[in-house]
Order: sequence, then structure tokens, then C-alpha cells
Amino acid sequence: MGGKIYLKDIAEVVDSNKEQESFARLDGKNVITLNVIKRSGENLIIASDEINKIVAQYQADILPPGVHITITADQSDNTRVTLHDLINTIIIGFILVTVILMFFMGVTNAIFVGLSVPISSFIAFLVFPSLGFTLNMMTLFSFLLALGIVVDDAIVVIENTHRVFDNGKVPIRKAAKIAAGEVFMPVLSGTLVVLAPFVPLAFWPGVIGKFMFFLPVTLIVTLLASLIVAYIMNPVFAADFMTVHDHDHDKSKFSKGFKVTAIVFGSLALMAYVTGIFGLGNFTVFIFAVYALYHFYLSRVITTFQTVGWPRVQERYKKMVSWCLEGKRPILVLLSVVALFFFSIWFTSVRKPPVVFFPSGDPNFIFAFVRMPIGTDQRVTDSVTHVVEKRVTEVVGKDNKIVKSIISNVAVGASEDPFAATNAQPHLGKVSVAFVTFAERKGQSTKEYLNKIREAVKGLKGAEVSVNQEAHGPPTGKPVNIEVAAEKFDDLVATASRVKRYLDSLQVPGVEELKSDFQSDKPEIVVNIDREKANREGISTAQIGMALNTAINGREISKFRDANDDYDITLQVNELQRNDINTLMNLPLTYRDMASGGQVRQVPMSAIATIEYANSFAGINRIDQKRVITISSNVLGDANPNAVVTSIKDKLRDFSVPDGVTIKMTGEQEDQAETGAFLGVAAMVAVGLIFMILVTQFNSTSKPLIILSEIVFSVIGVLLGFSIFKMEISIVMSGVGLMALAGIVVRNGILLVEFTDLLISQGVELKEAIIEAAKTRMTPVLLTAMAATLGLIPLAVGFNIDFITLFTEFRPHIFFGGDNVAFWGPLSWTMIFGLIFGTFLTLFLVPVMYLMTARLKARIFKKKKQEPVLDRIAAH
Repeated sequence: MGGKIYLKDIAEVVDSNKEQESFARLDGKNVITLNVIKRSGENLIIASDEINKIVAQYQADILPPGVHITITADQSDNTRVTLHDLINTIIIGFILVTVILMFFMGVTNAIFVGLSVPISSFIAFLVFPSLGFTLNMMTLFSFLLALGIVVDDAIVVIENTHRVFDNGKVPIRKAAKIAAGEVFMPVLSGTLVVLAPFVPLAFWPGVIGKFMFFLPVTLIVTLLASLIVAYIMNPVFAADFMTVHDHDHDKSKFSKGFKVTAIVFGSLALMAYVTGIFGLGNFTVFIFAVYALYHFYLSRVITTFQTVGWPRVQERYKKMVSWCLEGKRPILVLLSVVALFFFSIWFTSVRKPPVVFFPSGDPNFIFAFVRMPIGTDQRVTDSVTHVVEKRVTEVVGKDNKIVKSIISNVAVGASEDPFAATNAQPHLGKVSVAFVTFAERKGQSTKEYLNKIREAVKGLKGAEVSVNQEAHGPPTGKPVNIEVAAEKFDDLVATASRVKRYLDSLQVPGVEELKSDFQSDKPEIVVNIDREKANREGISTAQIGMALNTAINGREISKFRDANDDYDITLQVNELQRNDINTLMNLPLTYRDMASGGQVRQVPMSAIATIEYANSFAGINRIDQKRVITISSNVLGDANPNAVVTSIKDKLRDFSVPDGVTIKMTGEQEDQAETGAFLGVAAMVAVGLIFMILVTQFNSTSKPLIILSEIVFSVIGVLLGFSIFKMEISIVMSGVGLMALAGIVVRNGILLVEFTDLLISQGVELKEAIIEAAKTRMTPVLLTAMAATLGLIPLAVGFNIDFITLFTEFRPHIFFGGDNVAFWGPLSWTMIFGLIFGTFLTLFLVPVMYLMTARLKARIFKKKKQEPVLDRIAAH
């Protein structure tokens, strides 16, 4: 009989967990992190609310005492803040636009115009589902950008109706018909020219195009909706509600209407207070207070402005236009604008405002990425990450009120590449600092921590540490990204190494730390099999590989099942033995010796194989079938990426490159060049579309050229504005702002030129027609420009008021700035600076150029008429 050998006699059976592959800590305490990813097309806020409910339920009923769940890096927080800021900014912009229109048109007409915003938005929202659009950051702020533009059509229609109505001199229904017919073509062509720049933007290629696609499409849909509102709804509103202004303010203000209004508002406020809805009650009282202010005071101010103040401004403007049209002054005005154009270019080159690809604001997150040599054990990486975590904590300080959390990850979720696989990478670590929202920071900047953390984590031997903030906008490459490409591998490696050493020796200002993606120090143990011996014994290489894999990584040989779950049973060599290479080489290989009649034999692995310690490549990248090594770096917080890249390019010009090796700057710079090229083509296409629209309307080429000159000269305002205040210019956002600006300034030029043509067709003398058209169209031109500007100012400065807490708690939480202003500020300021100067061009340069063009055409045609007469005289 054979003896019994128990499993416990030759092996250790442990009921335990799988070997720990990764580590995570929250504020220094060990945690288990769970990443929840939203499905595409689903509502992020709803998903977040459901997760919070589940967490609360688990915390209350399921988890044992002492176990806590903390939600960190909830992306819905940013979405909620963005949505909140958007709504508040729209309300602020709506109030500003309505207030300014109230002084020119009266309260009722201002409300008509203001209603075009929600009505146009409602129509656009009906269309979006068919386009597959969701309510994301781009669509939200596209609506905000459209706020000051969609009212333009309504302003033109209502203002013209108000002018024709002339306070009751023309019946309102007749005035509405005349006014709508009079501005039908200017409104149509004006909207089309505003849409024209956004049409090519809808075909923006690449990753940037996919990110920006929502902006032009949202604006196109919303502007088309505003056209429907202006043509159909605004004339109806005017015909039904526009009444004669009562400029007699000597009557008793405590009229029956005021008393009835007071009773109604008082009853609504009382009901709200009784039912406990204090915010609604306070809001009702506020609305009545505004009504009372208007009833007793503002109505007099508005009347004085409409009957005295604004007519004086119009007369003064009329005199200024008349002065500009006298004698040689039109030529002087034009030459002055041209000189100012070249001066603005020179001034910008002197001031050198910073230019970036995408704007970025204060960090919401700061990441310190730790990279150890490939093959480093996760425990070693964790120890180094712990050191980085400690230094980061010392920089931001414990119990810092603006720091929400400090999270460390090792092996899993630690890659710098957001698209990296979720597999464990033991040589990687990451320390993340999450800050509270901008409104809760009380004006304290988080950008200062970026460079402080970079300084603190320097000098860790054996580790590469890079520090960066979260990306704004679409994913792009590193700011500094140098690609070295070659066919010959040795030349490639040698050149890339020389480039890195060369640039490191120069210490280019602004470069954080140059890192190569080529790693030739990946340690490995090569098992060299003596195939002749292995074949003699009948042992295959697959058998050897399987034995090593089972010994080191383990192999599932069965499952243990109970009532609740299945548990893997894994066979693996003892930890001490599998970490000893000599023990592994003495691992017995069991095989059947067919030469001895199938007898089972064992030989140690060392009998048929030897080991060799070596280094290998971690990987070789190829781009367009060429081997490529990439050298990249972040840019320090106080440095401009474009300036740093320009400096590196200058240094590389003196660097000798072997034949067959190429060096080029890619990454963010490549994306920036492609975007700049596309915006240039899009601008030309937009100008072509605008020119065709104008030629179709005016049946002329000279008048479209007059109007198109506004686009070129409005750039003066943009360049001077950014240069004087030395504000940051964004290639993408400022470029889109210029495209949007082009349509608005052209629309205002159409209004003036079209009305001048109308007066001339009615027999008015040329100069008198220009002056009268300028005076008449001055109001809608200024109103459309002011509406667009005022709608953009809250976004440009980040002005925020919490209207809900204002009425519920009497705490408005007013603050300036934020993530949204950092991203959208360059676009807003581009349009604001351009609109301010573009309005000046419309009011003064367009009349001047119209007169000069008309006189030039008259001379040419007069000369052509005289030539046949002179020919006949000469013949006789």
C-alpha cells in the first residue's frame, strides 16, 4: 500500500485575497477607489444624483460602523456650476439688454425684444433632439453667446415699428406692416451674413472640430429661430401691445391701475409668505418695488431721455457726419482709419500680448505623475509616491479650506495618458489635489500651487515626476512635443539622446522637464533554452514557458464553491522561492521519456536552460511607418507655451542632424497650426459667402466692398484692446470670436447702406440721403451693438449673482471670474473690442466711403459718357 501525503505537507493553503496590485490613499488614509463612468448620451447630473442616493443608503443601512464612503472628483459638480453660472449670466445679460432698450423704446417694446431670447431658445430646443444634441458645456455657452445676437433682428423690427408708429401718428397695424416690409430684406440678409461665418466652422476637422462643432450649429439654429420670431411674432406683439407713450407726468401717480397692481402683488406675496415660500414672496415684493420705481421715477427719466436727451445726441451725431462729409475730409477720415490699422499691428508687435492655443484658468485639479523604471515593484513605486504625497501636502498645507482632497493612486488610474488602459502599471503613481469650486475660494488663486508643487517634488532620484493641471477643452498633445523620426534605429536612438542632452544643457526658460518616451532600460531575465538538449529529452519550449508562468504568476486549477460565490483556487510557487532565480532554475520539469518506454522522469530547468540578465526596449513607436521617439515636456505656469516653443525651435536650428533623421515640433503646436490654417480658410469662405449675399441684395460690387471693409478695420479694436490691457489671445476662441464679429459688423453696415439707397431712390440728394440715413439708423445700429456687448460682458468678466439665494437668504454670492470666464473670456473680449470699434466704423466710416464711392462712380460714368461725344467732334 502507498502512503498518504496531505496537501498541507507540501504546500501552504491560504484563504486570502488576490495579491495586491495597486494602492490608493485619500488624505493619507488607505482607501479603495471606484471609478464610475457615465454612458455616452446619458444625463450626468441625474447619474450623479442616483449615485449619491445609493451611497447614502449604503452608508446608513449596509456598511459596518467605521467604514465611510467619500465622493471625490465628481464631474457633475463642474456641470452644475457651469449650468448655474450660465443661467445667472443669461439673467444678468437679459436684464442689462432690457434696461438699455427700455430707455430707447419704452418698457413694453423692450420686453418684446427681450422675449425673443427665450422664444428663440425654445424653438432651438425643439430642433436639438433631431440633431442628437445634448445639453453640454458647448451648447450651454453657445446659447449665452447668442444672447446678444438673437435680439438684433427683434431690435430692428421693433425699433422701426416704433419709429414709423411715431407715437400714434400712424395706426399701429399699418405701422407694423410698413415697418416689417421696410426692413424685411435688411433683416434677412443681416441674419444670413451673421450665419455665414458659422457655416464653415460646422465643418471643422479633427478632435478640435468635434469639440467645437456644437458652437456653430447651436448658433445657426438659434439665429434662424430668431428670424422666425422677428418676422412673425414681433410684428404681432407690436400690433397688439404697442401703445402711445403718455409723456404727461403731471397726473396723480396713485392711479386706479397702480392701486390694483399693488393689491395683486401684495396678495401674491402674502400667499407666498403664508405657505412658507419666502423666496417667491421676496421676489414678488422686489418686482413690485421695480414697478413702483418705474411708475414714480424712471418713467420721467425715460421720457426726458426720449424727448430731449436722445434727439440732442442724434442732432450732434448728424452734425459730426455732415462735418466728415465736407470737402477733402472723407479722404482724411479714410486715411486716418488705414493709418490706425497699421499702427494697431505695429503696437501689437511691440506690446506682444501672450498667445495660447486654448485658454486655461486656475486649476481645479493639480496632478503629480510619478514614473519609475519599468519593472519596478508596485510597493517600491508606492513608497516613492508616498514621498511625493507628503511633499505635496506640505505645500498646500493640512486643513487648507480651498483643498477638497488629496488622492494618491499607484499602478491603476495613475497614467498621465487619459486614454491609457486600466491594466495595472506597477511603475506609475499619481497624486491628485482637488480644490473646491471657484466661488468657495474667496478670491484665492490655485495657480500659485502649481509651481510650488513642481519645486517641491524635484530631485527624487530614480523617479521622473511631472506636475500639471487638468486639461481645458479638447485633448491635445504636450505644449512641448519634439518628434525625432528615422528609418535606421541606431541613428534614431543616438539623435534623440543627443537632442535631449543638448536642450537640457541649454536650460530653456519655461520648460518643466524634457522626457523621452523611448525607454531602453527595461530589465529582463532571458531564459536561453538549449534546444538540442530539450529535444533529446522530449521537452517543448511551451512546456518550459508554462512551468515558469505557473510558478511566478500562478495558474487557476479549480474553483471552490459555496452558497454565495465561486472562489478561484490558484497554484503558485511560494513567494520566497518564486522571487529567487536560482530556485526557479532548479524547478523540476516533469516529462514522459518515450525513449525509455514512456517512463516519467524529472530534470531541473537548469539542465536544459541558462539565464541572462539584460535590458530591452519598453516599446518602439511608429508614425506613418517611421520609427519615432518623442521628447516632451509641460510648460511652467508663468511661461507662454508659444514663446517656449519658439525658443526651442531657434535652439534646434543650430543642431546638426544626420542624413535620414528628421526633427519636428508636434503635439499642441501641430494642432495649433492645423487650427490656424483651418480658421484662415474658414474666414475666406465666410467672406466669400457674405460677399455673395451682399451682391445679391444690393446688385452692386462697390457697396458690398464698403461693408466688407468693416470686417478688416474692426480688427483694429481687437488688436488695440488685447495689446493695451496685455490680455491673453487664444488661437481657437479669439479666432471664433473674430468670425462671429464679422457677421455682426456687416449686419449693421447693411442697415445703413440699405436705408441710404432707399432715400436716394425716393429722390433725396446724395449727401443729404447719407446724413439722414446715418441719423435714422443710428439707433438700431447702436442698440444691436450694445445688446451684443452687454450680453457678453457678464461672460467676459465672470460676473455672477446667485438669484435664488438672493431672494431666499438675501445673500447674492456675488463674485467675478471662474473657470468659464477663463475659457470663454478671450472670445467675449474679442467680440466686445471689435464691436466697440466696429460701431464707430459703421457710424462714421461707412457714410464717408459711401460718398467717396458714389462720387468716384459718377466721375467714371461721366467720363465714359463724354468720350463718345469727343470722338464724334474729332471725326468732324
